[in-house]
Amino acid sequence: MNATSTFNRTWARVVLNALIRYGVKHFCIAPGSRSTPLTLEALALQQQRVAQCHSHFDERGLGFFALGIAKATNDPVALIVTSGTAVANLYPAIIEASLNHHKLIVLSADRPPEMIGCGVNQAIDQQGIFAKYPVANLNLPKPSRDYAASWLVSSVEQACSTQQQKGGVVHINAPFAEPLYEADEQAIGIDPWLKAVQSWLSNPQAKWIDNQATQSDVLMHANWDYWRTKKGVVVVGKLPLEQGVGIKAWAETLGWCLISDVQSCIEASLPYADIWLSNNIVRQRLLNADIVVQFGTQIVSKRVNQFLEAFQGEFWQVDQYQDYLNPFAHRQTRFVAQAHHFLRVHPPLRNKPWLLEPLALSQFCAGFIENQVGGNLNEASLARNIQDVLAQNGNLFIGNSLFVRLVDALSTLPVGYNVLTNRGASGIDGLVATIAGVARGTGLPTVGVIGDVSALHDLSSFALLRQITHPTILFVVNNSGGAIFDMLPVDNAAKDEFYRTAHSFDFAQIAAMFGLDYACPFTWADLKIKLKQAYGRKGVTVVEIKVNPHDGSNLYKSLIKQISQAEIA
Repeated sequence: MNATSTFNRTWARVVLNALIRYGVKHFCIAPGSRSTPLTLEALALQQQRVAQCHSHFDERGLGFFALGIAKATNDPVALIVTSGTAVANLYPAIIEASLNHHKLIVLSADRPPEMIGCGVNQAIDQQGIFAKYPVANLNLPKPSRDYAASWLVSSVEQACSTQQQKGGVVHINAPFAEPLYEADEQAIGIDPWLKAVQSWLSNPQAKWIDNQATQSDVLMHANWDYWRTKKGVVVVGKLPLEQGVGIKAWAETLGWCLISDVQSCIEASLPYADIWLSNNIVRQRLLNADIVVQFGTQIVSKRVNQFLEAFQGEFWQVDQYQDYLNPFAHRQTRFVAQAHHFLRVHPPLRNKPWLLEPLALSQFCAGFIENQVGGNLNEASLARNIQDVLAQNGNLFIGNSLFVRLVDALSTLPVGYNVLTNRGASGIDGLVATIAGVARGTGLPTVGVIGDVSALHDLSSFALLRQITHPTILFVVNNSGGAIFDMLPVDNAAKDEFYRTAHSFDFAQIAAMFGLDYACPFTWADLKIKLKQAYGRKGVTVVEIKVNPHDGSNLYKSLIKQISQAEIA
């Protein structure tokens, strides 16, 4: 038995117990030696059935797996990694979590300060490695009895309390001196150093710092009685499922036009806005609105964003976080509030719809898109009919690039269906891992749809899919490259090599390598048979949809062009 390794574990026990009190139920652990005190204490919490532990050999994938759990559960999720570039590999997930206010707590084990900058192996400067993305950075000293246990508890809790208020990421950098092994298991919990916090340790619900959060309710705008009689447009971007309740009825009562994003989780009053807003006549009439109220952020549609940029009237922005949300430098009124709280204090006044052209064009687009897409199984038809592949009361995760735009432009999703994305930084990294995290975090049937380049980019995370034991389907749309770049006016030769990165890979052997069921249907009838089988399995099925490289992007461009030229009376 060794006194240093024993005290390392005692120190780690205090840190992890503080996290449990702030809602951590999942520890995502990467292999490593320096992080041993944290890893073994996390396993002890799993044995006590107060937390679950997950592991993965790739820190980048592990970060996105944790993000998926946090995204799906809205609980903080802790990551434990060893020192060195293992920490740096978390950076993409940290950025995405930060931009979306998802709660990750990074516990990076480190070499002690005296071992940094002197040529020691696997020792880098980890303090502040994530720059300004975390809402709190806590750089702990190496475990020492010179620091009171109460100081350690309060320091960790203060960082967690900041996260509780703001969301986002906490980084706790924790150096540990060697030896790291052969701790005295019996002595860990009875160390005299713990005396001041022993009662806290014995009560898993107790917090050392009991912050009574205070948040004043949103107040009614002083001129709401005036604005609710005017011509309005409601735009809904990415919004948590529970906040979208009532927005559609509120907008319809006011007689205002409602445009909703695929991430809004609400029923679209005017679906296919990305298509019909390409018509300049309708767009100009919509710009005659007196007021726009936007709920949520990260709007996918290029045409909707162009409308928001061109609008010059009264602009209100409603979002629960205090981020600066003003990409077009509008003069605006900002409400820091959850959407349903804003609605409660801004009751609608019943009015007739002030503009009917968007409704008529939206209704026309429904049949027009159906005819253009046709009945073949391809990228566009999968997007158009995405609701037909979903399980009841499940999750849909949509990757980035072309497919999310096609779903936003061409489909209508079930009301209140849980739609998830990584649209903070809109990267293609970590999408397979995020889907795995969403599935593990909820335990519900999950459908993920990503592109082939995204799948190749996150190949190691296919190993995470093996850990899922309920029906989960990963669609890989294989158009041999990044088809979103077909939208760019770039020379075709340069585009294929340096933008699309065309390839000739398929995913049958990849699925086999990771022991996953695989299907490659070529018709909708075949797909429906494969889906019935997939939903009957307790595990993941990879469904590869092989399509011609340019079909999806060409159809998208054609729809926009034809609607833009349509004559509107």
